[in-house]
Amino acid sequence: MRRLPPLAALAAVTLCLGTAALTVNAASADTVSADTASARTVPAGVAPYGGLTAAQRSALLGIARDTWRFYQADVDPGTHLPLDNLTFAGGSATPTAYGRYTSAANIGVYLWAVVSARDLALITRPRARALIEATLNEVARLKRFDGFLYQWYDTSNADVLSDPGQPDCGQAPPAFDNCSFVSNVDNGWYASGLIVVREALPELRPLVDRLMAPMNFGIFYDGRAQTHCDTNPAIPGNQPTGQMYGGYYAGLPPDQGDNWTHYYHNGALYSDPRISAYIGMGLHQMPGNVWWRSWRELPPPAPYPDCQAADPDFSWQGQWPMGGSWQGYTDPQSGQRFTVWEGHYTYPGVNLTFIPTYSGGMFEGLMPDEVVPETSWGTRGFGLADQRTVQVQVRYALAQLRDPVWGMSPSSTPDDSGGYAGYGVEGLAFPYYGTGADASHPNQGLSQCHGCAGEDVVTPHASFLALDVAPRQAYANIQRLRALYPGVYGADGFFDAVNPATGAIGHRDLVLDQSMIMAALDNALGDRSLQRDFARDPVSWAARAYLTLEHMSL
Repeated sequence: MRRLPPLAALAAVTLCLGTAALTVNAASADTVSADTASARTVPAGVAPYGGLTAAQRSALLGIARDTWRFYQADVDPGTHLPLDNLTFAGGSATPTAYGRYTSAANIGVYLWAVVSARDLALITRPRARALIEATLNEVARLKRFDGFLYQWYDTSNADVLSDPGQPDCGQAPPAFDNCSFVSNVDNGWYASGLIVVREALPELRPLVDRLMAPMNFGIFYDGRAQTHCDTNPAIPGNQPTGQMYGGYYAGLPPDQGDNWTHYYHNGALYSDPRISAYIGMGLHQMPGNVWWRSWRELPPPAPYPDCQAADPDFSWQGQWPMGGSWQGYTDPQSGQRFTVWEGHYTYPGVNLTFIPTYSGGMFEGLMPDEVVPETSWGTRGFGLADQRTVQVQVRYALAQLRDPVWGMSPSSTPDDSGGYAGYGVEGLAFPYYGTGADASHPNQGLSQCHGCAGEDVVTPHASFLALDVAPRQAYANIQRLRALYPGVYGADGFFDAVNPATGAIGHRDLVLDQSMIMAALDNALGDRSLQRDFARDPVSWAARAYLTLEHMSL
């Protein structure tokens, strides 16, 4: 994913970290592995997809065909790596600028897109295999850290970049910069693409397995001593141990010296880094603790006397106080008991409860559902949260902002400057008092962060993400975008952003966002095909086990 340092720091709840991996109970792991051996051929419990008419399906297939055309110009012919973005200034039919850099996330979602194109009969199976094989052979030659990919690569020569537009890193010594940074979430998306490929195209399994073999998601897990409180005050910085780090600096592990001061936690589980939790647990490289110790909402102090003073004060978050209660769960692997804050936000004035994303963006909440069957397996948990996220987006945009379309998520800016920014439903129109909010003066926002994202830009990829949980509403919104803003659609499908008030358009396509569109269309037109690929893989056992176990207060 794109690193937006101010958002990343906030999303981490400004908490730093340290590391060590826990191992799962061997007997439990053996039992789970035996259970998932049969799941390779029969994707357990992936619900059939419905809700679209034949005419709507035909229209969406046309969008998929146009969107696939984007990749002809986007993939570097020499390295076979996907470029981060293409600009079509003024709505040009051909690119006017090229973002010649890429990331682990870009590579992972490009793999989704190729599989989706095969599934939708836009290309043949041999063509899909050739495209993926060429890219993965190049990935095998990239400089990596234990199989993981660094933050940025130059697509013209495959060198590691310090930042887009900046010099190659060369042989730079370890430092707290992008030359050494290995992103948790980006590598989660990269691994998800590999998992989809080895199930969709089994003939590429040996190549995929060689790439995945050195990867240990345990480096992203803070396995230091945990308490029954939200944090451990005995550790410098009062750390929320048992959560995931936002990343890892190769050669500078967080458990040495003061390195921990450069790290942060991905504490909010209802955000896109949870893809790494699904995969890390599924590979038996993270324990179930990461699921229970991460926060659905930023919690009140844990319900024990010794936690009241030490646990963080999250009264600054978007909605406080919130409804909910502490619930006990027994981890299906270790048998350990966890106390989890099962809270929820409530849309002001109506009976609509939901789990907030950090800055109100759509892909923060719904992107994992592109591959993980959350809406099938998490009907009382994150699958339900995905549905409520769409309902909040629709209600706020149409009823509160009076926009004719909805769908806010980080995207390009609505111009041809090449900018990128955070957009989301934060509920800035509702009261917010900040730290110390109470029942007399409650914060009533719609995201955990207040003022971290803008609310004036709609991105088409958000509507496609919603196809899995609200097919009719999503389809209608897609059609409204084309009808009201005809310039938002070009020869390669939708451009990335539009300001619904002014009609200004960002004539730019991101491989990340175009690939989310391709994946969403494959799931909608192919009976959740990508989700079924993931569900066939042995790694999926953890997602199925933990999603079906949890019952959120929604």
